[in-house]
Amino acid sequence: QVQLVESGGRLVEAGGSLTLSCVASGRTFSNYAMAWFRQAPGKEREFVAAITWISYTTDYSTAVDGRFTISRDNAKKTLYLEMNDLKPEDTAVYYCAAAHNAKNYYTDAPRYPYWGQGTQVTVSS
Repeated sequence: QVQLVESGGRLVEAGGSLTLSCVASGRTFSNYAMAWFRQAPGKEREFVAAITWISYTTDYSTAVDGRFTISRDNAKKTLYLEMNDLKPEDTAVYYCAAAHNAKNYYTDAPRYPYWGQGTQVTVSS
């Protein structure tokens, strides 16, 4: 069983920066693709970024490409999301997700069986 715990969300002004973290726990946490999703009030959960386990290949949604950077430290079982030039439309609950896949990642939420509880990011204008 895998548990994910996000942290780092807070209120930030537009144009500011923020880094989210997600710590995984579980006796055998290895070979997991990981991703960030977000959900704004009244909207569906949407893909933000993903990263593979072995090659650290990354992918981003169009909305955040060039502003956000996903990274991971496998030894620390920690996933990060560095967010720069934040905009009010980035306001959402941010979730990390994990799926057992050593080589690839997914952009579809249903492909990830493990989820954190979410951390709130609010960007003021």
